[in-house]
Amino acid sequence: MDALGTETAFEVLAKAKALEKQGKEIIHLEIGEPDFDTPKNIKEAAVKALYSGYTHYVPAAGIPELREAIAEYISKTRRIAVDPEEVVVTPGAKPIMCFSILACVNEGEEVMYPNPGFPIYESLINFVGAKPVPLPLLEKNDFRLDHEDFKKKLTKKTKMIILNSPENPTGGVLNREDLKLIADCIADRDDILVLSDEIYSRIIYEGEHESIASLPGMKEKTIILDGFSKTYAMTGWRLGYGVMRKDVAQKVTQLMINSNSCTCAFIQMAGVEALKGPQSDVEKMVAEFRRRREVIVSGLNQIKGITCKKPRGAFYVFPNITGTGMNCREFGDRLLKEAGVAVLPGTSFGKYGEGYLRLSFANSVDNIKKALDRIANFVKNR
Repeated sequence: MDALGTETAFEVLAKAKALEKQGKEIIHLEIGEPDFDTPKNIKEAAVKALYSGYTHYVPAAGIPELREAIAEYISKTRRIAVDPEEVVVTPGAKPIMCFSILACVNEGEEVMYPNPGFPIYESLINFVGAKPVPLPLLEKNDFRLDHEDFKKKLTKKTKMIILNSPENPTGGVLNREDLKLIADCIADRDDILVLSDEIYSRIIYEGEHESIASLPGMKEKTIILDGFSKTYAMTGWRLGYGVMRKDVAQKVTQLMINSNSCTCAFIQMAGVEALKGPQSDVEKMVAEFRRRREVIVSGLNQIKGITCKKPRGAFYVFPNITGTGMNCREFGDRLLKEAGVAVLPGTSFGKYGEGYLRLSFANSVDNIKKALDRIANFVKNR
């Protein structure tokens, strides 16, 4: 248990809530969840299912209706043929992350993962006794993969490669060239799996989402992780899924049986409606995120000592604060206490996050503008 890490976002949230209890107004830019309500049709589908008897145990891998809907959706969006038997539904997408690593990685093997990146990747790699091999996502590369570094770090011990695109915390997006490099490097390696975290695949601002599973020969080597939390503002519903080879799906299902038994039945029916129903609410949400992105990037770049690249996906910015003379943890702590703005230090996402902050723009434009004013005053008067 000592090897398990955590998510700093929840620690910062707790500190912010404590300050609010003392009467201090806090602007929350630390939490990575949409500030929109779950679309009405999805909620109505859940209520209907609840009153229709979907309140009992269901198959561990998911109800047939949802597995079929997911298979159809992934087949269409990733341009690959997916069988429902290759789909495992879980309570949130994190179990796919956890179960994939537990099922496929052994002690002493190596797992490559993005850094800065979602902190649970490294936490779970350490938990199973494997060796974490960070892949630096640097600003000079637009927070994308360094090709030479990847080839250098790929070894005979590499068992899994974790990708996240669009990426948390940088908002970076891997392009087809990046994905092709990885595919070419492991073309003759049947012992390697790619865990492709595509939870932000629908929140993209330029171009289209690219999945490594779509490349020739890569479907069999890829576990696609996706879910409903970000796209449909369903973070509290806990509904995610993985798409993988049938033999891997059987192992993941076995872990589901041993841990959760199954995913809540009526919530799964809401998931069917989410995928098959109108998508207009998703489109409106992404359009609003795009508008907020313009506001926050422009505002940050006007603050002396701070520069900020425009993210291509997700709903985060990852500004460079090295020009302020403060490290990221000091900046974040003081900004919360002195200015009432909650953000995350870049090192919450790994050592290559030093010199950066993560700000979520899942908040209103008015609050974002207010936060920008507070940050500017804080930097000026520090």
